[in-house]
Amino acid sequence: MLSCLPLMSAVLALSVAAVPASAQDYPNKPARLIVTFTPGGGADTTGRVFGERLSDLWKQPVLIDNRAGAGGSIGAEIVHRAPADGYTLLLATNTHIINQVVYSNLSFDFIKDFTPIAIVTSGPMVIAVNPAKVNVSSMREFNALMLKSQGKLSYASCNVASPHHFGMEMYKYTMKIDAMHIPHRGCAPAVADAVAGQVDIVVATLPPAMPFFASGRLRPIALLSAQRSPSAPDIPTIRESGIPELKDFSLESYYGFMAPPKTPAPIAAKIEADVLKIAAVPELRAKLSGAGMDMMVLNAQSMMKLVRADYDKYLKAGKTANIRPE
Repeated sequence: MLSCLPLMSAVLALSVAAVPASAQDYPNKPARLIVTFTPGGGADTTGRVFGERLSDLWKQPVLIDNRAGAGGSIGAEIVHRAPADGYTLLLATNTHIINQVVYSNLSFDFIKDFTPIAIVTSGPMVIAVNPAKVNVSSMREFNALMLKSQGKLSYASCNVASPHHFGMEMYKYTMKIDAMHIPHRGCAPAVADAVAGQVDIVVATLPPAMPFFASGRLRPIALLSAQRSPSAPDIPTIRESGIPELKDFSLESYYGFMAPPKTPAPIAAKIEADVLKIAAVPELRAKLSGAGMDMMVLNAQSMMKLVRADYDKYLKAGKTANIRPE
């Protein structure tokens, strides 16, 4: 038995050394970032900006793979089934938390199964109207029209059970109004239909909508977030409307990174450190702000605290407003 001790010690030493070595070698091949929405929205903007910077830092391509559908669950399932080696990542959003609330047939638990990396951006959500169809300029005017036009107006959201859908349905429930929901497979097509006059109203993240505010083809009414956005400081929030029922109303939309279940801790820590390093670059912050995105930087531990808290909030709100997949 004594003669085996040197061999056992050597094997143990090698196994211990292998863990940090895997992180030191990472990445040594291209990585893939699954974005569960179509190009042009807040998720895609965040994914492409960070993907480009990660490619530069890692000296390896980070390929953006847009997999829209089922409210983001199709793309999340791809990451859930991927090898736990750090080479397939999810551009996670709070849409995935909402999916966990409203869908009963998911093959994974978003709250428990994925490996958190970091939250990096927030995409303020805006209610906007086609001014040729809806002649209002403020949240008070918009609210009065909605109360008067019960069920006659239509609104586009970026997806079924998205934060945009969730936010508008919570507003409808709070104010006891009705409007027809027209879900889309991403914010860019939702905005495009509003610009074209196919729908009256759109609830979307700022990036795809902002160019049309400048041209006057869309008119911003209010942000759903609790505070004004640094990237669009002139757009007021719903809370600022002075409508008593909406004084505490807010809903945020944020974006970050997650890895498959059981991703080795050293690799997850390496990705987290690199993502947070990139998030601190002033030029990147300026680029995202110009695209209508705000920075919202949380490490893996803080990310999961927020995810769990939002799950509880969405679960309660979904039951209260009877929000279901369509």
